[in-house]
Amino acid sequence: MKALLVSIWAFRHFMLSSIKAEFRGRFARSKLGALWMILNPLAQATIFAIVLSEVLATKLPHVDSKTAYAVYLMAGTAAWGLFAEIVTRCSTVFIDYANTLKKIAFPRICLPLIVGGSALLNHCLLLLAILFVFLFLGHPPNLAWLTLPIGMLLIVLFAFGLGILLGLLNVFSRDVGQVMTIVMQLWFWLTPVVYTADSLPKRFSFILGVNPMSSLVKIYQDALLYGRFPAWENLLTPFAIGAGLFLFAFWIFRRASADLVDAL
Repeated sequence: MKALLVSIWAFRHFMLSSIKAEFRGRFARSKLGALWMILNPLAQATIFAIVLSEVLATKLPHVDSKTAYAVYLMAGTAAWGLFAEIVTRCSTVFIDYANTLKKIAFPRICLPLIVGGSALLNHCLLLLAILFVFLFLGHPPNLAWLTLPIGMLLIVLFAFGLGILLGLLNVFSRDVGQVMTIVMQLWFWLTPVVYTADSLPKRFSFILGVNPMSSLVKIYQDALLYGRFPAWENLLTPFAIGAGLFLFAFWIFRRASADLVDAL
């Protein structure tokens, strides 16, 4: 583990430059560039506000605001989006960069770290865009926004650990990637993103207890919509699961990395 961390530190500039290059590549040949990071969620929020709030009269309990559901939905999708991007991209990163792994000598763990760093950068820019969108909707930020880095950290730990394990399994069995496409779709609907936890029938309420993403998404929803700080005792289990999975993934990676290139 020590040797792995030393190699990561030695190649830190390589990873940072790769993240920058990937970010620039997203907006290559685009005249508006990073402005799309604001325009896309702004258009999405407008659709949510008009269709869900005005046409369908969708409202949240105990919140007297027409735009509350749009805020709730964007908060949940922002948290889920960070998790889904890291897991999805890490699960195929070794296959996507198979030629690079065979031709260039560098620590293989750099690839999922580059993917995770890129996803985190995208997420931070999305939150900045959401800030402008919320101001547009008449929903200014509050002190509870300061808890978002905690939510980010917990999501990254959990998503990164799960993504590395899936990425390794996908190298040796390509069926894993196909199955995860279905699992991620089902997982999304088992997480209170488009509905509230209170609206879930009691016979399905156990799902929230066994789904770590329920507590992590709730950090965003509480902070961005309700201006509430999280109940810290409810975060102990997601933290334990995320940290344990993260360390376990590194341990498995160290043992399997020697056979990785041969399997590709």
